[in-house]
This record gives sequence, structure tokens and C-alpha cells, in this order.
Amino acid sequence: MEYEFGWGDGPGEQVGIGIVCPFDMALDRELWRWMPDGVSLHFTRTGFIDAPVDVDMCKDLNNHAEIAAAVRAISAVRPSAYAYACASGSFVYGISGAVELSNCMMGAGAQRAVTTSEALLRALDALGISRIAVATPYTNALTGLLCDFLAQAGRSVVAQAGLGRDHDIWTIPYSVTADLIRGADHPDADAIFVSCTNLWTYDVLGALEAELGKPVLSANQVTAWATLVDAGVLSPGITHSYAVPAADQSLFARAA
Repeated sequence: MEYEFGWGDGPGEQVGIGIVCPFDMALDRELWRWMPDGVSLHFTRTGFIDAPVDVDMCKDLNNHAEIAAAVRAISAVRPSAYAYACASGSFVYGISGAVELSNCMMGAGAQRAVTTSEALLRALDALGISRIAVATPYTNALTGLLCDFLAQAGRSVVAQAGLGRDHDIWTIPYSVTADLIRGADHPDADAIFVSCTNLWTYDVLGALEAELGKPVLSANQVTAWATLVDAGVLSPGITHSYAVPAADQSLFARAA
């Protein structure tokens, strides 16, 4: 007897997105949650650094030779777009540092590349946001560099809050993150940005947007969104065939 199975010819053609992330990235699963069916993520990591999460370590993460090698390592699967999925590693040298990093990736063979910090600026542009509150798990020094980055980009940081953590950021529970975001909110802020791609955020964003009445953006969210746009999966103002998750989050609801 010949059995009939419902799998057809497989999942069909996939759009690939290459993700270069730091050695301590623990949230691969979170980035996947923003991906619609038909999109595959291809991860690679930079080398291990035995140091706390501080300014010096983030400067070490911004290693062009390692990042270029990581891009080449996943080039065989021909991703349509690439991201460097690290906020602090891309804002630590300011606007010019972020641009140099994405240019480095394109020089290594990426057709399109974006860093998390550049993705944030694109998301703010898409939502028309100029005044922002910042919430981070970082030390004060790193949080200050993020505020400097945003100021260089012409954004007004009207409030900031941080946890002062320099290790194991991926272990921070949702309840702590939610309270951090609430504490960072300010009446003059058009939106709140929650930094660090190693901080869980997916499940709190929509609920906090409803509670606070403004967009709440996160590092992984803006990275996922920008790569989907670069890969042609999301086209602002154009109806597309993908069922995109996170419709309760302003960035995907308004800017997709």
C-alpha cells in the first residue's frame, strides 16, 4: 500500500536572512518569533570574549575582521539580507561606527546589511518619532553611549533608565523588563526603546504599548523588522503575501 502524506514538495522557496551576533547571544529563538513562514534565519557568532558587558567589551565586539569572516561563513546559503544583531556593539563608536560596520559586512559580500543601531534609526523614521525614552539593562556608561548615539542622529532622549547589569542579561525575567520600561516612560516621549538583543522582550511589547499608549521598540524587534524590509518581505504601503507575526506591535502594524 502506498501512503499519501500531506507534506507536498516541502516548505517551498525560503527567503534567507543572515544574522551575525556576539558570542553570548542567547535569544536566537526570540528573533525567530518575528519571522513569517517562508523566512529562514542563518546565525553565526563572533569569537568568545571573557569580560563583563561594559564599554571595553563592546568596543572589542566591534571587530571588523571577525564580523567580515562571519558574513563569509554564511554566504554559501545566499542570504537576501544580513544584520549585525548587537545594539551596544554597533552604537559604541557612534553613527560613523555603525555605518562603517554595515559597510564592512557589505564589503565581505552581503548584498544588504544593517546593524541593530541603524535598524533603530530606520524604525524611528518609519514611525515619525523624534523624542524617545531609553530603557537598557546596561551600566550607566553604556546607556550614556546609546543616548549619545541617538543625539548624533538628531533624536531627543527625554528620559532613560538602566539596570546596571554587566553579565547574564538573557536571564532577566519579563517582569523586571516590564518594570524597567514603565520606569523609563516620560510624558514627552513619543516612544520607548528597549536596548540589548540579549534581553527578552517579544511578549511584553504589545501589552505595554496598550498600557502606555505609545510605541515600545526593542533591539531584536527593530533588527527583525529592518532585515525583513531589506529582504523584500515587508514593503511599506504594499500588500504582501506573508502572514507577519506581532501585529499588536506598532512597528509591524504601522510600518509594514
